[in-house]
Amino acid sequence: MSLVLALVVGVLCASGVVLLLERSLTRVMLGVALLGNGINVLILAMGGKAGRAPIIGGSDARPMSDPLPQVLILTSIVITFALTAFVLALAYRSWQLQGSDEVQDDIDDRLVAARRAAEEPSDAGADAEAEAEADAAAAAGETAERDAIAGDEPAPGTGTGAELPR
Repeated sequence: MSLVLALVVGVLCASGVVLLLERSLTRVMLGVALLGNGINVLILAMGGKAGRAPIIGGSDARPMSDPLPQVLILTSIVITFALTAFVLALAYRSWQLQGSDEVQDDIDDRLVAARRAAEEPSDAGADAEAEAEADAAAAAGETAERDAIAGDEPAPGTGTGAELPR
């Protein structure tokens, strides 16, 4: 593999991974496309030198090219196209519903993170009854915490606010 192709593969794959880690679905879509193209160039470069057409005949088989890398690249192109189209559909639907294509945090994940941040390691001599009371208070206050984290916005489809147009 030549140095130029190695650099191209590295730049495409690295920029694709960086874009995949973004919150914007448009950037995720571009990251999928770049990563797919980087892998295709890698497979092409690892396929070896170009040779004659792989047609079985009376000639020596050594100068013939291997068709397997080309078949793998065609399959990869189809899979990358399908995945890109799917992420594009997700981004478009998100844009229609929310006005942006940013992926939001899950409310339950934020609740768990807030609960873990509030908990402190207990002392070795802590009373078991105090821990049970704290667990009961946490279970009772879970709904209030969830409402406080979620804000005043009702969840779509709950019937407690403006419904989304169909």
